[in-house]
Amino acid sequence: MKTIQLRRYTLVDGEYEAFLAWWRERMTRVRPAAGFTIEFAYGLPDTNEFVWAVSAEGDEAAFLALESEYLASAARAEAFDGIPQRVAEYNVRFVDEIS
Repeated sequence: MKTIQLRRYTLVDGEYEAFLAWWRERMTRVRPAAGFTIEFAYGLPDTNEFVWAVSAEGDEAAFLALESEYLASAARAEAFDGIPQRVAEYNVRFVDEIS
């Protein structure tokens, strides 16, 4: 069993390219190292949006426990160190996989 979290961001105007460069460089390393799998990531430049999904083995409680560790980690702090706020709006929800 795995739990999937869908993350939809509206980015700060003018920060789309900088956000993508940062995400590619840092998040693609730090999230997997913390035990997560990045399922997909898509950018919508015309609407200044970024949509991605991250998963972890286990149920929602296990995901939240892993996320709590990740949020408190030195690796995450380093990934965000010195980075300006580039996300204007977050929409983060757990989703069901439909096949």
